[in-house]
Formats: sequence, structure tokens, C-alpha cells
Amino acid sequence: MNMKHDFQNMGEGNIVYVRRVPMDSLPAEVREQAPELDALYAVHGIDGARLALVADRGLAFRLARQNELTPVSVH
Repeated sequence: MNMKHDFQNMGEGNIVYVRRVPMDSLPAEVREQAPELDALYAVHGIDGARLALVADRGLAFRLARQNELTPVSVH
């Protein structure tokens, strides 16, 4: 479930942050797309912009690495 995908506009550096996002903190239209999940994983650029929402942590890390970015987990 990739909600947004704008890795070309990363700017300086190649670090992105991966964090768990509880479903109840997301808009209703996002929750409706994955009613069976209790959380998604967000990939954020160094400036804090959300680049993607995916179904699991492993996918978030793979997505970052496929785009030549270095994922770092945040809590």
C-alpha cells in the first residue's frame, strides 16, 4: 500500500526515517483502504515530508533502499 511516492525530490542527503503510524491517527480515507491493519509505516524525508505509507516495516526499508536511500528507524 504505497500512498505517496516522491523520492526524486529528496534534496540533500540520502537518509529517510521510517516510523510506525497507528491507523487511528490517519485520515478516514487511508483507514478505509486497509481496515485489517492496526498501523502503517511511514517513510519521511529529512525535512519531515511524508514520502510513502506502506503496510509493513520491511517494505518501508526495501522501498528506501531501492531508491538509494538509507532508512533509519524512529519511534
